[in-house]
Amino acid sequence: MSEHTKPYEERMKKTIAVLEEDFTTIRVGRANPHVLDRLTVNYYGSDVPINQVGNVSVPEPRTLMITPWETNMLKEVEKAIQASDLGLNPTNDGKVIRLNFPELTEDRRKQLSKDVKKKGEESKVAIRNLRREAMDAFKKSEKKSDITEDDFKDLEKEIQDLTDKYVAELDKRVEAKSKEIMTV
Repeated sequence: MSEHTKPYEERMKKTIAVLEEDFTTIRVGRANPHVLDRLTVNYYGSDVPINQVGNVSVPEPRTLMITPWETNMLKEVEKAIQASDLGLNPTNDGKVIRLNFPELTEDRRKQLSKDVKKKGEESKVAIRNLRREAMDAFKKSEKKSDITEDDFKDLEKEIQDLTDKYVAELDKRVEAKSKEIMTV
């Protein structure tokens, strides 16, 4: 890999990392503390992630338990979960909040699988945009005579190989996540 393509490869890796992070927040029927990662609560005037105001644990495969360090945070956490798009109904017993994850219906699994594929397509577009950006930069360098025509052809092949590699990696991850969602 040349120093010309290295920054683009780093950004392609980041695209995959972002997709993986998105995938952790998708609810697949069993309790996963990462579904709460995007939720914030008002804590003394600041919006902070739920996992910073209490302990999040998985006491049973389909249950998340949130134990706030301060009991006055119970209502805030409960409100944040109800206002979210998680579709979960929190139960508050005055000490902890429990989230029960119901079994996903076939329709919901199919919808989640479509969402995963859509996120995968968006990531592919991002990688292809990086390829185009790289090609534009290489063409400019060639026009300025910073690189030779042969160098340009080599870089063109190198960036295409990187694009193919990361698109294949995305496909593999989308397929794995879809399979996980559709497994009952």
